[in-house]
Amino acid sequence: MAEHVNDYLGRERIGKLLLKFSIPCILSMLVSSLYNIVDQIFIGHGVGFLGNGATNVVYPITVVSLAVALMIGDGTAAYLSICQGRQDTENAHRSVGNAVTLMIASGVVLAAAFLLLRDPILHLFGATPNNIDYARQYYDIIAAGIPFFVFGVSMGSIIRADGSPKYSMAITVVGCIVNVILDPIAIFVLHWGMRGAALATVIGQIVTAVMALGYMFRMKSVKLRANSFALKKSVLGGVLPLGLSSFLTQLSIVVIMVVINNILITFGASSKYGADIPLTAVGIVSKANSLAIAFVVGIGAGSQPVVGYNYGAGQYDRVKKIYYTMIKAECVVGLVGTILFEVFPLQVSGLFGTQDALYNEFIVQCFRIHMATLILCCCIKASSIFLQAIGRPVMSTVLSTTRDFILSIPLQLILPRFLGVIGTIWAIPIIDTVGIIMTFFMIRKVFRDFDRDQAKRLANS
Repeated sequence: MAEHVNDYLGRERIGKLLLKFSIPCILSMLVSSLYNIVDQIFIGHGVGFLGNGATNVVYPITVVSLAVALMIGDGTAAYLSICQGRQDTENAHRSVGNAVTLMIASGVVLAAAFLLLRDPILHLFGATPNNIDYARQYYDIIAAGIPFFVFGVSMGSIIRADGSPKYSMAITVVGCIVNVILDPIAIFVLHWGMRGAALATVIGQIVTAVMALGYMFRMKSVKLRANSFALKKSVLGGVLPLGLSSFLTQLSIVVIMVVINNILITFGASSKYGADIPLTAVGIVSKANSLAIAFVVGIGAGSQPVVGYNYGAGQYDRVKKIYYTMIKAECVVGLVGTILFEVFPLQVSGLFGTQDALYNEFIVQCFRIHMATLILCCCIKASSIFLQAIGRPVMSTVLSTTRDFILSIPLQLILPRFLGVIGTIWAIPIIDTVGIIMTFFMIRKVFRDFDRDQAKRLANS
């Protein structure tokens, strides 16, 4: 029966489960990161570094859309997994149906708003006189494709929670392959430049959305009905708080990007690098960092169905073991990433096109400072996802927003006044150090709560 289809999550060996769920999720996250990175690689070689600067200016609208998509998708995935652990089939099917209604409506509203407010948004995100035309060309097509992007991302999280991580991976991989094939054709063969890169991206997103739609009515753990799609306050009240951390994390990234881009332009213009070199270089470093974070989030999000199910079933000792196993894997990812970016920064940046000595000098500094505390960042982000999976949205939100917003914004504003334009990057090691301390105390409190709950159960049995 549907309600027992995922019972193995409470019995199977933890290492085997994490491999089963995390590897497809990691590949999905990597492929998602590659959407924008592939564009930047081809644009860097076909248009130039101003084109890459333009994609950095447009990228925040994708992150805003991702914030909404993850709030719906991750929140539903966590809620669905907990419902499965509790054998609650009624709320399970309603959560998925409500999510579908929300993702369609929000995607359309976002696209309309972005298209109506194009130029104000581009100027807010730091467009310069040199890259504004490139940014407009790229922006119009990316904004029009937002409904497909939101639907595909949200459904990917839900499909994983339904027990089909490989299919979730497949819909993202196929979309990215389409993008990779079409990018060079559009840029180098058809000479469509920025518009061609954007069109290739959106076509890939459409393919992902269509594949996700095909899965929706053959889910394994729930059977959708007509009334599944009618919004219900109690269901939304269970789903959305669990996705709030994902939403605020991504939204804080947008705010930070606005602040950083404008600081880079202001302080860069008064430095030997000028405004466009720092704006482009920091964008490249952020995209490269997103590859490492793809592993981190992939492991965490892949573990989410396992964590949620066992937490819902009251198997707290097993939940602890899952967390420790996950953190060990995150530390390995952080170590490998740190070595790669610290030792080979110029080679990594060269993938996005070769530039002059001044550009290379700045981007090498960015890589080495930004990646110095990558291991800490990995553990913080994984812990935030874990807290979300066990129904602790407040803790998860506090952790993510403190690191990515509350500490980051003041540091981004203050440090450049003393260190110049490179001061924006020095904020990263500081916020990671504070963040890991917060993580330690939060996880310790959660595990103590587990022990108290378990002791009460034993006393009452």
